[in-house]
Amino acid sequence: MASLLGIDNGLTVTKAVVFDVDGTQLSVARRRVPQSMPRPRWVERDPVGLWKATAEAIAEAIALSGRPAEDIKAVAATAHGDGVYLLDRDKRPLRAGILSLDSRALDVVARWRDSALFSDALSLTGQTPHVSAPSALLAWVKAEEPENFSGIGHILACKDWLRFCLTGEVGTDRTEASTSFTDVNTQAYSPGAMTLFGLDDLTAALPPIFGSGECVGTVTRAAAAVTGLREGTPVACGLHDVTASALGIGAHRPDVVGIVAGTYSINEVVSTRPRTDPRWFCRNAIEPGQWNNMSISPASTANYDWFLDRLCERDQRAAIEAGQSIHEILAAEMDGAFRRPSTLFFHPYLFGSPHGDTASASFLGLHGWHERGDMLRAVLEGIAFNHRTHVDALRDGFPFERAMLTGGGSRNPAFAQLFADVLGMPVEVPGTEEAAAFGAALCAGASVGLYASPLADPRDLSAVTRSFEPDTRRTAEMNERFGLFTRLAEALKPYWLELEAMGADRPGHA
Repeated sequence: MASLLGIDNGLTVTKAVVFDVDGTQLSVARRRVPQSMPRPRWVERDPVGLWKATAEAIAEAIALSGRPAEDIKAVAATAHGDGVYLLDRDKRPLRAGILSLDSRALDVVARWRDSALFSDALSLTGQTPHVSAPSALLAWVKAEEPENFSGIGHILACKDWLRFCLTGEVGTDRTEASTSFTDVNTQAYSPGAMTLFGLDDLTAALPPIFGSGECVGTVTRAAAAVTGLREGTPVACGLHDVTASALGIGAHRPDVVGIVAGTYSINEVVSTRPRTDPRWFCRNAIEPGQWNNMSISPASTANYDWFLDRLCERDQRAAIEAGQSIHEILAAEMDGAFRRPSTLFFHPYLFGSPHGDTASASFLGLHGWHERGDMLRAVLEGIAFNHRTHVDALRDGFPFERAMLTGGGSRNPAFAQLFADVLGMPVEVPGTEEAAAFGAALCAGASVGLYASPLADPRDLSAVTRSFEPDTRRTAEMNERFGLFTRLAEALKPYWLELEAMGADRPGHA
């Protein structure tokens, strides 16, 4: 029997998932990976600890699958994009990995924004740099950690570090390579991009580019010993997790917008020609001659998690003790809130926004008679409205008439219906729970000829997909509320920097 292993490493959890070649999920194992925040705006983690946790998850997933490791015909990984994992010239970690939630390069990006670099970067690379882009982080390392900068031998993304641990081979794929340093037209590395960011000294440290579904090594004896995988198992190059999520739900194609409602608000559509705009990243798609246009911000369901942790902690403990779901308890509270008019709005900018790095979250229109359900309604609406901000930007550039939604909240029918009403278009929710891991598994299967390409999905998605049509009355209401949500955000812009400065010296501020 043949099976495939997909590894999906997020910002807090690393997962190993075993799939049958027909797409059936056989097992999943998870391990939490601690983050380190040693200074304001720094978000890091130990790359060796990440590999150890991932290896443990792989071993458990194999054990749970009910099949021997020899049945796994290939492996591929996906992981959080952007950020950087640096190796020295002996291929050892040079420093802690920097995650995509990190914003230490805020001043670097601010300087670049005030110069011609932003427009030059958009024209050349298809995107403007942001605080966790490899370009900005490497410029920060050059300025603040010159000894580390001079010791850089290899620049890797997170999934490339995991693949290196499996195979001992350095490399990256087309989707990951395009996070900062490729020419948007040729889709290959651009020496001009390295010059633009002042990083000429690192040109030789860029990893070679392979196809996402190309085999780039095999599991080493050392990796086999800690994972339980068979030594010599082929390992595919893998791909950026944003692309993997879209691929895993069947949305990596030109006629649909793929939406991932997770820590980040991810909204993406494939095009057959490059089109640049400051509102989205125009990056490489899986196939040559296609581009993945991504409009994103770290402002999605992490806000819901914050609400649970800060305002529902006691209820969560009680629900666990009673064997109940806190989500169902809150849904009952929220049901009434959605049935009555509301003055309450929430801007979901706890961890970032589409409006710059100084934006902050806020409740507006809050009164003494509002209840927790009203506040939660505002949080969920704010999340959906933020996604609409990105989707509307993509609608200006690309034709699509439906959305495919994944992420933790997508399994809640009320949440999916809210997206349909807010976006004013049909929303489809495929039944794949581990979408990004399956996107990686498709690459693994393609690397050994089980699939013609990573796009050759063996599943009948129509059989496991739920569709949600927008309600005309609710859509009209949401259009009106979205307009006010947007105007309120614009009105707050002049004050965000002042608010940021008030807390800049507070211990633990980030």
